[in-house]
Amino acid sequence: MNVKQLDDERLVGFLREGKISAFEEIYRRYWYKLFGIAYHQTGVREEAEELVQEVFLTVWNRRTEVVIRHLDLYLTIAIKNQVYDYIKSQISYRKYQEYLIFQEIHQHYATDEIVNFSELSAAVENVLSRLPEKSAEVFKRSRFENQSVREIALGLNLSEKAVEYHITKSLKFLKENLKPFQSDN
Repeated sequence: MNVKQLDDERLVGFLREGKISAFEEIYRRYWYKLFGIAYHQTGVREEAEELVQEVFLTVWNRRTEVVIRHLDLYLTIAIKNQVYDYIKSQISYRKYQEYLIFQEIHQHYATDEIVNFSELSAAVENVLSRLPEKSAEVFKRSRFENQSVREIALGLNLSEKAVEYHITKSLKFLKENLKPFQSDN
């Protein structure tokens, strides 16, 4: 059987039967396309490769359970879902990191230190003024105006990824430059 000459429908049939040669041909035909979709969305080669591997691993492991009518469409949707889940996990991780940073800052202030709130506010404003204008604007909209990443991206004509970059950069810069306000506890 020469799998290279088979159409997708026949390949899927052989895949269901557990024929490795059919799986290898599907992989060969669609790897680059799926990688392109994943790389375009993530911008990270290694992550894109991992996501494509996950899709193919799932295809192989669930080959007897899933009904695939249009292989190309099925794989395209599968990689887009993998990318979506990856981006969602990265956003959740970033938000968790931000939460930890703010919790750490908050926990380091004893009640008597909170009296110096105006001094801290001035220090925060000073640090924000030293950030690049775009980063400071993104951070203020995120933290002081409670705008979502999507709202900021639309308002400033940036990609959501760029907005996340500016927020992360600003948080790191703030944490580094507000060290004098953190206690050693």
